[in-house]
Amino acid sequence: MVTEIKLGLCNPPEPIYLYVKNAELGGESYLWYNYDIDRDKTIPVPQRALIGYLSELRLTTKEFKGKDNLKLDIVVSADEAYVIRTGVETNFAKSFLLAASGVQDFSKPLIIAATAGEKNTVFCNLYDAVTKSRIEREWNKNVDSATIIRDIQILLGGTSSTIPSTPKLSVVPQPVHPQDLRVKNIRTLLDYPLDLVKEWLQF
Repeated sequence: MVTEIKLGLCNPPEPIYLYVKNAELGGESYLWYNYDIDRDKTIPVPQRALIGYLSELRLTTKEFKGKDNLKLDIVVSADEAYVIRTGVETNFAKSFLLAASGVQDFSKPLIIAATAGEKNTVFCNLYDAVTKSRIEREWNKNVDSATIIRDIQILLGGTSSTIPSTPKLSVVPQPVHPQDLRVKNIRTLLDYPLDLVKEWLQF
């Protein structure tokens, strides 16, 4: 079966990036936004949720104020391709990962909802798009993000470039301190230099 292609004017086939932020612009509050690079302009998105299929989780580094920041890209297939980009240590990322860790079948659509917390924080609520039931999770600010990301990537097919084909050995001394374990998990997942991982954790 050949998909009918609509001819005429359209936008380039680039993903739509959604950035998470609890803010206000022109008297309207919003929890995520698009960013127009060409015009250096923030464009608030009024909708609080996105329905689609989780297709990939990626970790990327973006420079901010001269430092590398580790970002979690939540790639969603919907009417178009969307990428929700947030800091991997944010409450949004942690609450998303905790809820997503309870999902066993990613072939079903999910509702990813941004929810305002206190003091400009944003959390993520995850829902089954068919039943509209919320996927419950117990909050844990010390969530092991690296392990959950790896487990979800495996469930999604393990095609992400962030999974090394052969895990690199880490030079973490034994016994392992919880902080060292985080460094080890990040290094195993990303193959990042030790100094960069330590700097990110301190940040």
